[in-house]
Amino acid sequence: MAPRPLIIDCDPGRDDAVALFLALAAPEALETLAVTTVAGNVPLALTAANARRVRAFAGRDEVPVHAGCPRPILRPLVTAPHVHGESGIAGLELPPAGAPLARGHAVDALVDILTARRRAGLAPVTIAALGPLTNLALAIVKAPEILEGVREIVLMGGGLGDGNVTPAAEFNIYVDPHAAAVVFGAGAPLTMIGLDVTRRTGASGPRIEALRARGGRVGAAVAEMLAHGPAGREGGEPLLHDVCVIAHLLAPDLIETRAMRIAVETAEGAELGRTRAVSEGRGDDVRVAVGIDTDGLYRLLADRLARL
Repeated sequence: MAPRPLIIDCDPGRDDAVALFLALAAPEALETLAVTTVAGNVPLALTAANARRVRAFAGRDEVPVHAGCPRPILRPLVTAPHVHGESGIAGLELPPAGAPLARGHAVDALVDILTARRRAGLAPVTIAALGPLTNLALAIVKAPEILEGVREIVLMGGGLGDGNVTPAAEFNIYVDPHAAAVVFGAGAPLTMIGLDVTRRTGASGPRIEALRARGGRVGAAVAEMLAHGPAGREGGEPLLHDVCVIAHLLAPDLIETRAMRIAVETAEGAELGRTRAVSEGRGDDVRVAVGIDTDGLYRLLADRLARL
């Protein structure tokens, strides 16, 4: 089978960096057409630089990286340096970025790539969205016809229970809830991998050591980051939230999903950014992750990183 065409929209971020490594380590399964970056875990200048540093370390400088939106659509930017460090990838020792940023804004890159492929009759593209959804939402607003060239959107964000940045909201959705509402309501096939499963991805000592032993030079670098960098956003073991998206694309059986209707709360107040399952009325059809094989996730990660 031909590899699945993929665009990764992200805000690296420690777990984004690992997710990028995982995608770039699987060229026979995932054809990464571009990486687009957005402000989120850290400001845009850092997310763009970090994506390029990951790309260089993975030996994949041919993959274009486009910088995108430096802030959410309506709200001030919220970042998370207490989780990811001031650089965004604290504890991950990488060389300087190699190839420069690709020309063109990430929103335009999304529109151009999807439009060109649709007009050429090429296979539709999967979008892995690992950060706030600002870039993707603005691309949809600018050129809604691009959705005809989208196979599916798989995003890390949201959840059905308590949040991790407020009691109601998960970080990626909270940073730009208005963008999330656009993406959820766009009508494209969408899978939401949220805190219900990503909170189960704790990097325990044995998992870190197995990654160090079996994951090659990249796995060793990731293990060092997990062992000595900041803990997870909620304390305790570091969590590999964004890795779940790429793992789901490579091995769908690792994550169990269920069809639901999901509403995104955009009204200012304590509920801002909450993703809520609804039985009727306002809401959009979504596949929601409800279960995960965490040990299988770490085995997949080690096996793939060893190929870089």
